[in-house]
Amino acid sequence: MGLLKNRVVLVTGAGTGLGRETAIQLAAEGAEIVLTGRRMEKLQEVAEVIEQAGGRSLVFSVDVTNAEEVNRMRDQLIAQLGRVDVLINNVGGTGDYSTVHDMTISLWDHTIRLNLYSSFIVTNAFLPVMRKQQYGRIVSITSAMANYVYEGLGAYSVAKAGLEGLMRTVALEEEKHGILVNMFDPGNLKTEQNPHGEGDPATVVDGIVKLATLPEDGINGQVFRANQ
Repeated sequence: MGLLKNRVVLVTGAGTGLGRETAIQLAAEGAEIVLTGRRMEKLQEVAEVIEQAGGRSLVFSVDVTNAEEVNRMRDQLIAQLGRVDVLINNVGGTGDYSTVHDMTISLWDHTIRLNLYSSFIVTNAFLPVMRKQQYGRIVSITSAMANYVYEGLGAYSVAKAGLEGLMRTVALEEEKHGILVNMFDPGNLKTEQNPHGEGDPATVVDGIVKLATLPEDGINGQVFRANQ
């Protein structure tokens, strides 16, 4: 315990699955965790687990695809805690399976907003905070689908490929400000969003912890995979 002592970590999509397990583990490393998501009851359950283990957390119900909500949450958070050291962009989901031929604009928009816009909005909101600190670690959850083709998942593949391009750009632009940005592919996990997955989210969180605690000269702009 102690890798993140006195650090503030924000986790998006923290109510279930990988976000939940990540938040619990980072709290065990001494961080104060900011739990964000849409379902307050799920976030509060995670907060109780953290607090029962002696950790600290704050809960914000927020739609991270909405820039106004995210900026309002940021202002409230900074007013209370004064800083954010680590950002875990975890929100995402495949959306409904659909060929491009049959895909509706609403499905396309929902999938892109959930997997790509959300990470841009949250990262954009907190980069000024991290620049002011001259310190930050950003970990964005990606997928092998950024590089592979699977029928019916065109929008999801596009979103994850876009996410990787975005995060590599942020890594290049922000390294001189003490901000390191990397991506983590957790593999095919069994979660509420993916009930047919195979892996347990708790078994891959160590990889996220490593990226969240990188030293000053740590790796930047890379994709790490749980199964490698």
